[in-house]
Amino acid sequence: MTTKKRKRHTPEQIVRKLRDADAMLNAGQNMAAVLQTLEVSESTFERWRKQYGGMKSEEAKRLKALDEENKRLKQIVADQALDIQMLKFVNEGNF
Repeated sequence: MTTKKRKRHTPEQIVRKLRDADAMLNAGQNMAAVLQTLEVSESTFERWRKQYGGMKSEEAKRLKALDEENKRLKQIVADQALDIQMLKFVNEGNF
């Protein structure tokens, strides 16, 4: 049994592959041939279509940037919550 190396795709690549897949499907190719050409599984293709379907490349870049910023902001909030909890503990004199 051979295993393929996992490949990460950028949002731009995903949008381009989805556009290519739509063109191939409209040209009459079956789904199996399209998936083999794109070198992705059916579940990956469906996940991409759900997340990036109908987007342009610039929109996908913006979505990725917003996701990264959201992750960074959530980390900041979590750190601040820990600081507040620590200060309350120290203020109570339970150390």
